[in-house]
Amino acid sequence: MPDTAPYASKSDQSRGRLYGTGASPTRSEFQRDRDRIIHSTAFRRLQHKTQVFLAHEGRHFRNRLTHTLEVSQIARSIARALRLDEDLAEAVALSHDLGHTPFGHAGERALHRAMAPFGGFDHNLQALRVVTLLENRYAEHDGLNLTWETLEGILKHNGPLVDAAGTPVGRYLEEGLPAGLDAILTPGDLRLDTHASLEAQVAAVADDIAYNAHDIDDALRAGLVSLADFLDVPLAGPIVAEVLDLYPQVAPKRQTHEVQRRMITRAVEDVITTSAANIAAAGVASAEDVRLAGKALVTFSPVMARNEKGLKAFLFSRVYRHEAVMVPVRESEAVVERLFALYMESADMPGRWGEAGRAVHGAARARIVADFIAGMTDPYALDEHQRLFDARPDFR
Repeated sequence: MPDTAPYASKSDQSRGRLYGTGASPTRSEFQRDRDRIIHSTAFRRLQHKTQVFLAHEGRHFRNRLTHTLEVSQIARSIARALRLDEDLAEAVALSHDLGHTPFGHAGERALHRAMAPFGGFDHNLQALRVVTLLENRYAEHDGLNLTWETLEGILKHNGPLVDAAGTPVGRYLEEGLPAGLDAILTPGDLRLDTHASLEAQVAAVADDIAYNAHDIDDALRAGLVSLADFLDVPLAGPIVAEVLDLYPQVAPKRQTHEVQRRMITRAVEDVITTSAANIAAAGVASAEDVRLAGKALVTFSPVMARNEKGLKAFLFSRVYRHEAVMVPVRESEAVVERLFALYMESADMPGRWGEAGRAVHGAARARIVADFIAGMTDPYALDEHQRLFDARPDFR
């Protein structure tokens, strides 16, 4: 791997793991994290978890796994250009959605509502629970025993959770910090008031880039919008006009791919140029300087950020809230809510989950139920609904 910049995270200077391991003769610490994530059960489950479109609607729409792989590829590209540690950026990208529920954000909203009396549900915290507690492959410990840097990135890739005074910030300002955060076992304090490494910031912006490009592709495949609908939309509009002008006679799916790849390229190049300037202006000389910089340094330019926000607004109104999407969204939310209510009442969960649930009540049982539901794939959640309610929702 090429020499990294002074402000990059250094694998040989990692703050370590909760449980000691011997050095690997062939892999860095962050490479080992990446490999542990890829080989985890939670990672494999992503292939059967919804991104935007449920699996019944077609086999070529993105799922959580394909989305995660796209984010990982983009993150590596940006990290390489900025001379960061590509393996840490990849590890955070690969793990950033491990805490997501079945049925995408619909399932998360439903589980958050059900868990409201018990501190709510947060998918970043759930990802931490997965990699520190719920994965149980190893003979000597629970969890994947990841490095401090990867755990920090999973929790804080979107930014700090609190300010210097300990007051929740951002989306945590209204509802407070997610319950259970203080129960997570880590190699050290994850420092909720600081930004994460540049590698984690790269994973976060790669997530946005991937979302925008593949949601356009999937929406066009689903027939919810046409390319012409994007002509007046920020960010996408000029690229669509360019592609239609250059390739007016080619098949729409080829035109769509041209739009998608050009959007990704321009967004990636914008992030690289802007972030390099941000890093230089901040004068950071170490990963610790990055954490103390007081702001994210891996960002879009102001123009790109404004246009990206406009594109998201269009996708929200025309795609994410389209009735063809909302019908299965409402049904899937109901599935999660019914399962949660019944498990809370009877703890009728299979195997170790039911055994653990029957031994406790209240908030303790709620956390077990949330862990169980969050780990479900879409098909498994539907199978459980069939078993318990003798009914299978029709998403069409």
